[in-house]
Amino acid sequence: MTSALTCSGVTKSLGRRVILNALDLSVRPAEVVALLGASGSGKTTLLRLIAGLLMPDAGEITLQGRVIWSPQTVVPVERRQIGMVFQDYALWPHMTVEGNLSFGLRAQRLPAAEAKARVDHALEVTRLGPLRDRLPAALSGGQQQRVAIARCLAARPALMLFDEPLSNLDAALREDMRVEMMELVRREGTTVVYVTHDQAEAMAVTDRIAVMREGAIAQFDTPERIYAAPADAFVASFIGGFSLLPGQAGAGRFQPQVGASLMTGGALNGTALLVVRPEDARPVQDHPATSLTGRVLSVAFQGRCWRIAVQIGPTRLRLDWPEAVAVGSDLAFSLPPGRCVVLAA
Repeated sequence: MTSALTCSGVTKSLGRRVILNALDLSVRPAEVVALLGASGSGKTTLLRLIAGLLMPDAGEITLQGRVIWSPQTVVPVERRQIGMVFQDYALWPHMTVEGNLSFGLRAQRLPAAEAKARVDHALEVTRLGPLRDRLPAALSGGQQQRVAIARCLAARPALMLFDEPLSNLDAALREDMRVEMMELVRREGTTVVYVTHDQAEAMAVTDRIAVMREGAIAQFDTPERIYAAPADAFVASFIGGFSLLPGQAGAGRFQPQVGASLMTGGALNGTALLVVRPEDARPVQDHPATSLTGRVLSVAFQGRCWRIAVQIGPTRLRLDWPEAVAVGSDLAFSLPPGRCVVLAA
């Protein structure tokens, strides 16, 4: 399948600090890809390089088969056919909703009828038609975000870039808006690159996730595969709130620093880490061959379960448990053997 966006060997430094190091990324047409990472991982820098707001030091960026940046070719921002939704929405405060959408189309010099048709369509799919004559100050945060998305949709971009667009919304509205936002772009068949530091958000909205670390991609795969089989200890600790229990692996078993060994399978030998997902904790009788015991440090009610912190040797694990237990007591639990992922330390 032809890629909608390709970054090949993209490198960027600021001063002596390398922000991106020969990074490769390929995004399929109509795919939603998240750039997920902590602050300083390079995700926002990559987004700005794609948009043309920064220039790489080396590499090549192509969009729909057309080179938009290389050492020999630089396509200006306004000619890249890229729409961008920022954290603060960047709306013109003195223009109405309709004015904000129309303003972005003027540079394309479209016939008046086509420009109006695009604005009307964008207002319709974002359910902003009744608000077309309002100023941004008269809109809620969620409505302003929809205006920012509608403005991009009206321009019919080849690619939409989202730079943490939900960070300014409260928790309840953020969840509603991410569902609505992805319904919009998928219905329009738009290719999207979505920057976030929130792994739950990345899991919820994207087809694939590029987990970034220190200017490189640590793992690029579907949310399901990253969750089930993290590539290394960094990805496992960054995704899903997993705990990592140190020990030794060999002969299909894992020996933690404290306690009995577990049957885990696999061919890994040497110093290792056992990935413990909170939701995997089960009563000991469910899986006796993969049982562990830890001292309870804290208990917090989570609604559907209790979040228990247990200490095993020097390591603190997070578990979801169906009932409250006493702080200071010992909790014995097991893990489903098929879910026991062991990684090299």
